[in-house]
Amino acid sequence: MQYHKLGSTGLEISQLCLGCMTYGDPSRGAHEWTLDEEKSRPLLKQAIEAGINFFDTANVYSDGSSEEILGRALKEFARREDIVIATKVCGRMRPGPNGAGLSRKAIMQEIDASLVRLGTDYVDLYQIHRFDYETPVEETLEALHDVVKAGKARYIGASSMYAWQFATMLHASDANGWIRFSSMQNYLNLLYREEEREMLPLCEAEGIGVIPWSPLARGRLARNWDESTERSKTDAFGRTLYENTADADRKVVEASAAIAGERGVPQAQIALAWVLAKPVVCAPIIGASRPGHIEDAVAALGIVLTAEEIALLEAAYVPHAVVGFE
Repeated sequence: MQYHKLGSTGLEISQLCLGCMTYGDPSRGAHEWTLDEEKSRPLLKQAIEAGINFFDTANVYSDGSSEEILGRALKEFARREDIVIATKVCGRMRPGPNGAGLSRKAIMQEIDASLVRLGTDYVDLYQIHRFDYETPVEETLEALHDVVKAGKARYIGASSMYAWQFATMLHASDANGWIRFSSMQNYLNLLYREEEREMLPLCEAEGIGVIPWSPLARGRLARNWDESTERSKTDAFGRTLYENTADADRKVVEASAAIAGERGVPQAQIALAWVLAKPVVCAPIIGASRPGHIEDAVAALGIVLTAEEIALLEAAYVPHAVVGFE
């Protein structure tokens, strides 16, 4: 495992980030496919032993139980100073007023709640999970600035939104002398490349580190097109992401499978190597529900695709409707 800086910051992160949406109490929240604590812990330990120091979760994942599981595991398996913990705020955590969003009240409430669940005094990266259309960006940005100044977070980041929205927030931070976003966690993979049009160039120009979510298209790039998993059978959100481009997406998956076959490696490694080849990408966020997933991701770090292979992987792509901001 190698380590590099997150965007233009001095923060050193592993080339892979372990996404922790997979880990949580299946009876809590909207994801019935999550792994409970007993099944999650060996995978978190494996990731640490593989050299991964970067872990991403969110307050809404399994109603907070993802943060709880992650916090307890990291406390046992690693030293806090060696680990980079990222979590997110915006989604609804309770019914009624102020139970969601990016108001000052919500941010101040949720950072404290996340710290309790994670069992730590601070998070390394505190991210807004989505853009909040109901709250002035200045209110959100000043609250995030105060969270950092209070020592509860070291850096701030953003997640999926339109490039113009992100540019507006960066401008507001600069104009007011507030802490700037260091990262963008957006949706990018071989089956969804719309971020290449505006968001990736913006991040490159502004020194923002990109940490893409779903680099394997929720598993679709890790298996043959007609195969399914327990997660895919119950993943309603995943179906909405791909249902309108199935014919073109199938061709991309088949191209990936062909290159994987020629190289004698699993399909997942080819798809991940394509994301890693983008200079602005700092660390793809991988999911792992079994040991082989982490092994494949680490192995992908050693794959350098040729220009001809990249052209073949990209040839069948067609423009997709913009999704992932929900």
